[in-house]
Amino acid sequence: MSTTTSQLEELGTELGEAIAESPAYERFEEAKAAVENDADAQERIAEVERLRDEFVAAREAGEASQEHVSKLQQAQNELHGMPVMEEYLNAQEALQNQLEAVNRSISAPLDVDFGGEAGGCCHD
Repeated sequence: MSTTTSQLEELGTELGEAIAESPAYERFEEAKAAVENDADAQERIAEVERLRDEFVAAREAGEASQEHVSKLQQAQNELHGMPVMEEYLNAQEALQNQLEAVNRSISAPLDVDFGGEAGGCCHD
């Protein structure tokens, strides 16, 4: 492995560690744990997943109705309205914004979007 490659990998490791120690990441991890440990949130997540599965099955069978959509939307709204889920979603968005900013910082001098597609020669 070349020295340059080793240095780049070391910088990548340092960046990953810095992100893991950032307030946005720590907030996200705390919010995620809170959702995972909240029995009511877990029940509502399971209900949303069940309704989503029912909707997908009905759609594939050509039997999806507005009632399926309404039930799923209502369950999602109730889930997202829970304070523990609101905090999780807000923390997730803040972390995503931070990671997008880091991606732009890395990509800018290279004229390559590493968060998107960095491979291939031609894109339509």
